[in-house]
Amino acid sequence: MTTDSEQQIAPPAALLRLGAPTLEQVAERAGVSRSTASRAINGGLRVSPEAQAAVEAAVAELRFTPNRAARTLVTRRTDSIALVVPEPDDRVLTDPFFASTINGLNSALRDTDLQLVLVMARPEDIATRTLRYLRGGHVDGAVVVSHHRDDVLAEALGRSTMPTVFVGRPFHYDNQVRYIDVDNAGGGRMAAEHLLQIGRRRIATITGPQDMSASLDRFTGWVEAVTAAGLPADAVAYGDFTKDGGARAAAQLLAEHPDLDSIFVASDLMASGALGVLAEAGRRVPEDVAIVGFDNLAVATSTSPTLTTIANPVVAMARAAGEILRDLLAGQQVDHAPRIFAPELVVRLST
Repeated sequence: MTTDSEQQIAPPAALLRLGAPTLEQVAERAGVSRSTASRAINGGLRVSPEAQAAVEAAVAELRFTPNRAARTLVTRRTDSIALVVPEPDDRVLTDPFFASTINGLNSALRDTDLQLVLVMARPEDIATRTLRYLRGGHVDGAVVVSHHRDDVLAEALGRSTMPTVFVGRPFHYDNQVRYIDVDNAGGGRMAAEHLLQIGRRRIATITGPQDMSASLDRFTGWVEAVTAAGLPADAVAYGDFTKDGGARAAAQLLAEHPDLDSIFVASDLMASGALGVLAEAGRRVPEDVAIVGFDNLAVATSTSPTLTTIANPVVAMARAAGEILRDLLAGQQVDHAPRIFAPELVVRLST
């Protein structure tokens, strides 16, 4: 036979046999009211240190798992953040840049309760469905990558109260928008200078999309280095950061500038497409045409020959964006100043 006091301190297993532990049982075990237990579990607002400790001990003892839906009603937090990618679905699933972004962002959230939600924002839906979803309380914050000039995300999210971090400099930048980036102009300049140093004098380039700041900045750096050397900067073809786009641009360059002896390509994926076109045209790399890419993702080591490239620290940038967002959601003060990573030249067989 047991006493009332013995029943009151029954082991957790006995309670668990009766079903999943409830908030009321946590409150009873901690010796506090139900509302105090709820506040302690959902952030500790207006809860004494003693009551907080008692509730935490009861939660651990009873193996209590809070109801996420109920918690959301109390805290107005979803414990979810969005990775917003305003690109076509097939590109998100095939471009290694986005896999590296997810890798870096996940590493920043690994020790938190925050869940990552991938939002593949089709261009035609951004101003309506995407923004409606982001503003609708479904997520607590957002990281935006692969931003384009006309997709309105920077302007709209900059005006909102939802914490947002961009990976890549937005076109419509003001002090309300936080962003992480690599020195793209410095990277383009570094690529052209490397080609000059190895004796190339007819240097072409394949740019990325003209509605993305990264593409324009990489092109600017290339132009600066080539013109500073007293060489023409007229051998230009426009790509779209895809392998097929790189192949089309390389074919155009060979047709319009058959005397080219090197190409700076604004992404490794486009460079892999360019290599195939050069091989079909009988141009040897690097003997006839030297190639420098940009990104230093896995594709750079899988091409033949392997790619000399400018390292774009995608994983580190995404991790930094996630850390900033994590700190903002925790109520910490975060500097609005952009964080810019330095590019790095990685020399391989293509030069």
